[in-house]
Formats: sequence, C-alpha cells, structure tokens
Amino acid sequence: MKKIIHKAATRGFANHGWLKSHHTFSFASYQNLERMNFGMLRVLNDDVVQPKMGFGTHPHRNMEIISIPISGALSHKDSMDNKRSIEVGEVQVMSAGTGLTHSEFNDSKIAETNFLQLWILPEQQEVEPYYNQKFFKESDRKNTFQTLVSPKNKLVEGSLPVNQQAYISMIDLEAGIEKDYELKNGAYFFLIEGEVIIADETLEKRDALGIEHAEKVILKASKNSKLLIIDVPMI
Repeated sequence: MKKIIHKAATRGFANHGWLKSHHTFSFASYQNLERMNFGMLRVLNDDVVQPKMGFGTHPHRNMEIISIPISGALSHKDSMDNKRSIEVGEVQVMSAGTGLTHSEFNDSKIAETNFLQLWILPEQQEVEPYYNQKFFKESDRKNTFQTLVSPKNKLVEGSLPVNQQAYISMIDLEAGIEKDYELKNGAYFFLIEGEVIIADETLEKRDALGIEHAEKVILKASKNSKLLIIDVPMI
C-alpha cells in the first residue's frame, strides 16, 4: 500500500475578496511541483463565494468538471443553454470536451456559498460537451457508500456519468461505525467534516489521504463524519 497525506493546512490558498479558495493541487497562482495531481484527479478546490458574487463566463475544454455544494447555492449558465440553480445535496457534472463556456454566481444577498470543484482528466479527448445535475438523498449515504459519479460506459445506477474510469462517492459515517472500502483504482479520501481513521491515518476536517496499490481499506469514524471518495485511474 502506498499512502500520501495532505493536511488541510498545507493546501494552497487564494483570497480574491469575492472568492476564498483552498487548492489541494497546483492551481492558478498556487504552483507546487509535488502537488500536481492524484492520478487523473487534477484539481480539488474548496471555494467560498461571497454574496452576490461569482465566476463570470469563462471557457473549458477536455476536462471533466464536478461541482458539489457544501452550503448555499450557485446559479449556473452555460453555452449549452442550461440555466439551473445548484443547491446542497446536488452534484453537477460537465464534460467540457470540444469546448464550452459557463458562469456560476451566488445569488444570495447575505449568505456565502461553499462548494467543492473537481477536475478530472478525461479518458477521451474532444467528446461532445455534456451537462447534468442531480439531487442525492442524504438518507441514502448514512453509513453506506452513495455513488455520485461513475464512468459513462460502466454507469452505476442512479449516478451521473463522466468521460473517465472514475468513481466519486460520499458516505456519512456515525461515530464508532467501521466500514471497508474496496478500491477500484487509486482512491483519494477527502474529509468534509468530522474525524475518521483510514488505513491507520487520522483525518480531521478538510484533510485528505491518497491510497494506491491496495484492494481495500478500513474506515472508522471517531466523530460523526462526511467523507468524499474520489477513485481514479493512476496512469
């Protein structure tokens, strides 16, 4: 088993006033040659957007982009004529493929929006752009793995498709509960809330642990916890 630990305090940070962003991997002005990616996972940003602010229209190409709101909501518009609100409990997936543009705004007058943005390198280049979002019941991940995203050619029922052999799941673990996670590729465990012991490593809020060369690992919650698992090819 090979492990890499990324403590929350070691992430890159940018404060743009309207946006505060923690970067797990190199992004924009944060460049760290030892923190470029975990396999096909290229970006994991923990963003806080101020009220009535947001990301203006900008382009993407050949990237799988997944957004997961933690608090608040975002208004989404894109060049595929999608106009949607993304709220807590929902997951948004965009396959940028041959190219698209989009914008995301926090329409609230008083509340910040916190969301996770993931970029995964695609399996195929220049695919037709794709967009979808879905609400996932909180009760369906209580002490069990809820698959949010899976490969389009091996789609797990109820999940959203991406153009990569990647699986993203979430679990809400109650304190004292222990679960086995079976790895499909390499797995990157990002703790949203709580405290969890994974493969004998203790993770606290916003800590992460990457594991490869293992068939399964044991997860045990020391506190009530919310854990995101990003299972991606390593090469």
